[in-house]
Amino acid sequence: MSRRPPGGPRGRGRQVGTIVGVVALVGAGGWFAGTQMQSPADAAASRRPPEAGPVTVAVEHRKLTATVIAQGGVEFGAPHGVSLSGSVGSAGGSGDAEAAQRVTKLPQAGATLREGSVLMQVNGRPVFVLRGSVPMYRALGPSSSGDDVRQLQSALRRIGHDPGAVSGNYRQGTASAVGRWYQGKGFRAQQPGVADQQQLGDLEAAVTDAQRAVLAARGGGADAGSDGGGEGGKGGSGASGPPVSGEASALEQRAARQQLDRANAALSAFTATYGTEVPAGEVVFLPELPVRVDKVKVRLGDTPDGEVATVTSSDVVVRAVVPGADGAVLREGMEARIETADGTRVRGVVAEVGGTGPQADAGEDADGTSGEEKEAKEEDEAGSEPDAGADPSAPVQLVISVPDPGPLKNQSGGTAKVTIEVGTSKGAVLVVPVAAVHTSADGRARVRVQRDGGVVNVPVTVGLSAAGQVEVRADGGSLDEGDQVVVGR
Repeated sequence: MSRRPPGGPRGRGRQVGTIVGVVALVGAGGWFAGTQMQSPADAAASRRPPEAGPVTVAVEHRKLTATVIAQGGVEFGAPHGVSLSGSVGSAGGSGDAEAAQRVTKLPQAGATLREGSVLMQVNGRPVFVLRGSVPMYRALGPSSSGDDVRQLQSALRRIGHDPGAVSGNYRQGTASAVGRWYQGKGFRAQQPGVADQQQLGDLEAAVTDAQRAVLAARGGGADAGSDGGGEGGKGGSGASGPPVSGEASALEQRAARQQLDRANAALSAFTATYGTEVPAGEVVFLPELPVRVDKVKVRLGDTPDGEVATVTSSDVVVRAVVPGADGAVLREGMEARIETADGTRVRGVVAEVGGTGPQADAGEDADGTSGEEKEAKEEDEAGSEPDAGADPSAPVQLVISVPDPGPLKNQSGGTAKVTIEVGTSKGAVLVVPVAAVHTSADGRARVRVQRDGGVVNVPVTVGLSAAGQVEVRADGGSLDEGDQVVVGR
């Protein structure tokens, strides 16, 4: 068999095919690389963000309600500090002149106190509560008179111990009623002490001695007069001389009578203040009853100086604080919704707006300004120009009363959310975000509406605003539910 030389036609053809394939491959690679390569300018342009367009929100058609929401604390209303006005019992009555005042039975936290109830005990003596506006400031007993006595008499009548006439004068009828009241509570009313009893005995003995002296003077005068008359009848010359015994007897009788009058006057003055009394510390008058004991501020064995307890009404309230801007739209009498952390919901009513506490308007301020003076000052200030530097965000205190607290009554000390409606639209209205409303140079409000690829201005009248939304009405333009209003870019 013959062989073809290596450089024959078939070998040359294979070499040419290989070369053409390589050239084609290189050309394709170059084309691909060229299509993937970018200049720096092209690269930057490809990374540039698209042109910003307007941010729009659809116009809504719904009812709009404005509310004020606050977090508050649940507590009982009308807190009132209780302190004693003087000693419980008296040194004379107890017989222990050096005995210190010590708390022997504490007030009971949570207890309900009605008229005539015992708040606590000091030295084994009771401290009662009665209803009245005049504070207890002195001991009340025989010869006492005034509004505080009249207040005591009215209270005694209400609790079933009639003192007789409510005259404001402490007489035997009042003393007897006080005795029956104490006895009904298991105590003995304050009676005169040993020293007073001794003094009464001395005064009564003085009257008795004076009466005997008068009788003796009368008897001695009669005998002397008879003897003198006999002697004169027998041999009396009628000549002037020393006073006869009849004249001496008249002087003695007059002196004895004067001494008796003085003794009777002293006894009457003492007995006018002698008898059953109510010591200054044994009664606390409170404006309203019943009350509940909220906090006990003394311990057993303490001296009852200062406040011994805090009492409250049985009404439940929620106290909250809101910014001044919210407080400005709140009014007493507005309804509120109250919800606790466990989901309890009850209805409330705004009772106070801007108060500083239950003692805010009572008595005098720390600077000595009375309530009437303060009120007059506030009226003057109300007529003056408002304070330009007033901070609208300054906190405003709220008190929300709860007419029917239900389970909330057991949550004193807890927290609750308060929602107060301050306004609502009349039915469904057009609503847009507050950010969509702008004021033009002429002072008119407007919204920008996106239409047909552009943006048009629509004048509007704004209404109720709530939670970042505002009621709008088209004023000389077209605005419908679903329109896209511009709120930003």
